[in-house]
Amino acid sequence: MKITPNHPFGLVLWPEAPANVAGLYEAGDCQAVDAAMVQARHVVRLSVANNRVIANPLEPRGAVGLYDEASGRYTLHACSQAPHLARQILAQNVLGIAEDRLRILVGDMGGGFGARIAPGPEEALVLYAARKLGRPVRWQAERGELFLTEGHGRDHWSDCELALDGEGRILALRLHVLANMGAYLSFFGAAIATRTGNRIATGVYRIPAFHLVVRCVLTNIVPTGPYRGAGRPEAIHRLERLMDVAAAETGIDPVVLRRRNLVPRAAMPYRTAMGETYDSGDFERALNHVLAAADWDGFESRRAAAARRGKLRGRGVACHIDTTSGMAPTESVVVEAAAEGGITVYSGTQAMGQGLASVYAHMVAHRLGLPLAMVEIVQGDTDRVASGVGSYGSRSLFVGGAAIAHGTQSLLDAARALAATRLEAAEIDLDYADGWFRVAGTDRAVRLFDLARDLPARRIVAAGQATAPFCFPNGACVCEVEIDRETGAVAIVRLVTADDIGTILHPAIVEGQVHGGLAQGAAQALLDSCRFDAGSGQLLSGSLMDYCLPRADDFPFFETSLIEGSPAATNPLGAKGAGECGVVGTPPAVVAAVVDGLRDYGVRHLDMPIRSETVWRILAAGAGSARASV
Repeated sequence: MKITPNHPFGLVLWPEAPANVAGLYEAGDCQAVDAAMVQARHVVRLSVANNRVIANPLEPRGAVGLYDEASGRYTLHACSQAPHLARQILAQNVLGIAEDRLRILVGDMGGGFGARIAPGPEEALVLYAARKLGRPVRWQAERGELFLTEGHGRDHWSDCELALDGEGRILALRLHVLANMGAYLSFFGAAIATRTGNRIATGVYRIPAFHLVVRCVLTNIVPTGPYRGAGRPEAIHRLERLMDVAAAETGIDPVVLRRRNLVPRAAMPYRTAMGETYDSGDFERALNHVLAAADWDGFESRRAAAARRGKLRGRGVACHIDTTSGMAPTESVVVEAAAEGGITVYSGTQAMGQGLASVYAHMVAHRLGLPLAMVEIVQGDTDRVASGVGSYGSRSLFVGGAAIAHGTQSLLDAARALAATRLEAAEIDLDYADGWFRVAGTDRAVRLFDLARDLPARRIVAAGQATAPFCFPNGACVCEVEIDRETGAVAIVRLVTADDIGTILHPAIVEGQVHGGLAQGAAQALLDSCRFDAGSGQLLSGSLMDYCLPRADDFPFFETSLIEGSPAATNPLGAKGAGECGVVGTPPAVVAAVVDGLRDYGVRHLDMPIRSETVWRILAAGAGSARASV
């Protein structure tokens, strides 16, 4: 992809960035890909745009800043997915103070979706103003301000090439990507566009040769940054669309083509061409499961029934994989048992409406054999929680939860030593159950909380820590759509998924996370689109009147399956992360279904969002002109 003076990015915005390229990232083996392309029976080429979207949590951002002149300390109430990171940035880089002079408090927060990892300028301003004015300062954004100041996501253009042999086996993949960074780099923007998103650039397939070039391009619009999935939806979308186009051009059924190239379970752990190691997974099982659940073989009867009703019906399938974690693979916790009765857990991960406190409390209560009501989870207070990385990238359970499991065991170990002294017995002779230590074979026992009364602080305190590298949740998705011939309106009539997220600790919360991801992924495919006027740079989708978020009646009932049997080998819980599977796998499945519904009109590919007007024009133009324009 060549950048020229006539390219939309041709006007130089920053002299320090020639051709507006702020960064260049390259991975893989260019020479190996060149050689494979020469030897290939088929080389499939496709250009894919991944549309810009805007995170829309339930409430816009707000902040309250306070300053205590006597102590010289600041307090910030804010919406943050990573309060300790926010404290570090604001204290060191903005206020020029020691971190212990700033306390950050995070209360209930209706979602973050990645946009609230790093602090914004308003958080800094309320702290400055509070000190300057000698009084608390409150700021609350309106929804329209959110559209202009909350981090935007996606916005990639990719030129893709896939080389295959005569039997449809993949030989090589080449990608040239333009990633729109906006007017300047956000805290995570360049990382997401380069390394973070492309850790899984080869998807679930055996791709022996791979080469990737990403240009991080500056433009005169809002910066892009983390948004649910953070680069992985872009990587999987372009790959899965490429697989569908390859199936059409080679005449190989899209399911057969995928199955022929999947990494087999027997190959785990599998090292990809990107250098990542997939520790576990059964990709073919997930594909087979979703095909059976969706009644893939019975589709033609549903297509015929739709035709009798004057509708076009199409179907699509996509395989996907995610890579979880974030900046740091480690999390620490402190677990306390108080003499008054009760367990308190201090965790540096951060709830934002996804039910972390419930999951953590259930974990601790189960391991200690105590009522759930006796467990308190403390998050979002940098004074009470010593350190933490925060919550994003679906890291909370497999890193934060693993730390809690370790901390709970450390508490039991510390209490066991105290109980051995109190009961004058060897630790090995003590049994523990339901809050009591008992000497085996006797009636001598002591309650866990009574042991805390002998300590000066009347508390047993234990620390826990876990370090876990990346996990790779994966799955498959089938979508069916119906298209109205008169209006071009597209309706998703069926969405079926099968996801391997490793060990499942709280099924209801996992289902909620999967459903949320499915809704956001399907919405990007058909509805969500952030648009700017090309001449003036004016935001054209700056309110909920212009930016189309989905409603419940835009979707059918989701049919989801959770596949266990391949726990992660990278953490003691076996968890892989559930927050982003839906948003990674859904968009290509939806697009594939619409393209399939329009197959008689010569449609090869459509970029997101696929609006009803676009479909209507294709239908109105007829097959001949549609081939020339799509």
